[in-house]
Amino acid sequence: MAKKQHKKESAGRFARRMILIVIGAALAAASIELFLIPNQIIDGGIIGISLILDYLSPESLPFINFGTLVVVLNLPFMYYGYKQIGKTFMISSIFGIVFLAVIESMLHHVEPFTNQPVLATVFGGLMLGAGVGLVIRNGGSMDGTEILGILLTKKLPFSVGEFVMFINIFIFAWAAFVFGPEQAMYSVMAYYIAFKTIDTVIQGLDETKAVIIISDYYEDVSDAILQRLGRGTTKLKGKGGYTDDEKEVIYVVVTRLEVTKLKSIVHEIDTNAFITIMNTQETKGTNFKSAIH
Repeated sequence: MAKKQHKKESAGRFARRMILIVIGAALAAASIELFLIPNQIIDGGIIGISLILDYLSPESLPFINFGTLVVVLNLPFMYYGYKQIGKTFMISSIFGIVFLAVIESMLHHVEPFTNQPVLATVFGGLMLGAGVGLVIRNGGSMDGTEILGILLTKKLPFSVGEFVMFINIFIFAWAAFVFGPEQAMYSVMAYYIAFKTIDTVIQGLDETKAVIIISDYYEDVSDAILQRLGRGTTKLKGKGGYTDDEKEVIYVVVTRLEVTKLKSIVHEIDTNAFITIMNTQETKGTNFKSAIH
């Protein structure tokens, strides 16, 4: 049997991804240079290590700066990322990291937006998370510690998240010695805000719900959902665990604003219907957004 060839990415799609990665790198660079560095606040991972080493390097060593450090420290991890994840990931990541370094150096002489640590923590964390999240969403990364975690956790009894957390504990402890405990606490806050913002950017802002419905009137329920809510359903085969009876299970995805109407439709037809509603991270499909109401 001939080996199936993967479809190559179109030039237009590739260009779009690179543009979004540049925008993400620009947001991260602006956060670092205009909010975090002036207030001695750092992020976790390679960016945090680079910020600390940049602060500690003497003025007589101008080549040891944040931009150079973030590129050099990430390069070994990008090589392993290429081995583990693929060439597209490596190219996207290096592209983002290089632009992060270049744009950060261009903003080096721009006046900071604020000297208030709380404002710098909140807005710096939001902007950094938005930038890093945009890079990740488009197939790259700007932090090699997660790649290192993927490699090492294959041999260690830790998850990738636990490994990254341990690394960041040491980084923020180091920051406490370098910048002081108060700045380290601001750094932890900025990291948390950035972490949550990354999740939001990667998963998207559209909140959808996956709904499972078990009803003896599954045909009527399915038809009503399609006609009145405009959502297509999927019928799954199930079996009762106690009675061993065959059951039809309806699966449908709706927006959070449609949940109440969905429950009303189901209960009008079958007051004894069993409904389970679950959060979803992201929903893709050509017809999902074109539902009728």
